[in-house]
Amino acid sequence: MAARTVGIEEELLLVDAETGAARAVANVVLQELAADERRSSPDGDREEQSEQVLEAELHRQQIETHTQPRERLGDLVDELRSRRAEADRRARRSGARVAALATSPLPVDAEVMPVARYQRMIGHLGLTTRQQLICGAHVHVSVESDEEAIAVLDRIRPWLPVLLALSTNSPFWQGEDTAYASFRSQVASRWPSHGPMDVFGSVQDYRRIVEAMVATGVLLDSAMVSFDARSSERYPTVEIRVADICLDVRDSVVIAGLTRALVETAAREWRAGQAPADVPTAVLRLANWRAGRSSVDGPLLDPLTGRPRAAGDVVGKLVEHVLDALHSTGDQSWVVDGVKRILTEGTGAHQQRAAFERGGDLRSVVLSAAEATRQ
Repeated sequence: MAARTVGIEEELLLVDAETGAARAVANVVLQELAADERRSSPDGDREEQSEQVLEAELHRQQIETHTQPRERLGDLVDELRSRRAEADRRARRSGARVAALATSPLPVDAEVMPVARYQRMIGHLGLTTRQQLICGAHVHVSVESDEEAIAVLDRIRPWLPVLLALSTNSPFWQGEDTAYASFRSQVASRWPSHGPMDVFGSVQDYRRIVEAMVATGVLLDSAMVSFDARSSERYPTVEIRVADICLDVRDSVVIAGLTRALVETAAREWRAGQAPADVPTAVLRLANWRAGRSSVDGPLLDPLTGRPRAAGDVVGKLVEHVLDALHSTGDQSWVVDGVKRILTEGTGAHQQRAAFERGGDLRSVVLSAAEATRQ
């Protein structure tokens, strides 16, 4: 049986190449990309173009890349590096760089893309829409059916805060140190549908809940459903959305490897008739807060008991939980070694604060991150 495929969507911040301030040039980058594609393929054949696609996101100061579905983590890291390099190359044409930062360290007046749906969001959610200039990493893992997708969502939910803790990369916001490792997770929580959910139980109940949420009128459509993990409407995957974009590509692939192993472990539990863990959603919200606040430096909440434990113990519990699945895909060395490195060297949040100590200002943080992103 082939391994489940895994892919990553990354939201990258566009920043000025000299000042480090966020730059609203996404529409220019995308227009130039479209023009280049028309010149390279005048007959309209887009098969080759699909490998080079960059996409718009909510704000003009960010851009999205995505990988193809991959079975091997080594292929995933190569493609992530290639995507980041391509995005940076195109941003440079407009005097910008891309930076794998989950928030802008420097103050920014975010500009929403001139897309009709996004403009409707401004009228509907006001300042919340404008301030959602945050960059996450969305991991897609293949599933065999809708039934398996919902069963997986029900069983991975207690473990998702640990993925957030390992990915934290947003300590600065609007020019100041927030005292959080992931302030992106705080900003994201303002979105009406964001966060963990109760156990769904079935495909029918999942759809019923989504339909009921849209019917309230608070959400414009089902695409605004922003659970920490959801069943993808576009692909035969579950989409795990809890992580910050990672500064280091190796960290991104550790998160992807752990996520795939979580999905496979959950699917095995479902097939074996094992019920989901009965962890209250209210506790999971606190676990997310704890993970975003202190990352791997302080205590995390145990995924099954909800009690505080040392971060290393909680991360180790996650690795132990998915170890059989990691062995099945041959990912154990990559993931286990990567987790040890993160626990020892820290996450992107640690690297950002170290850059601030070296350079003495937030401009240094951004430009250091742009170089790290390109490398």
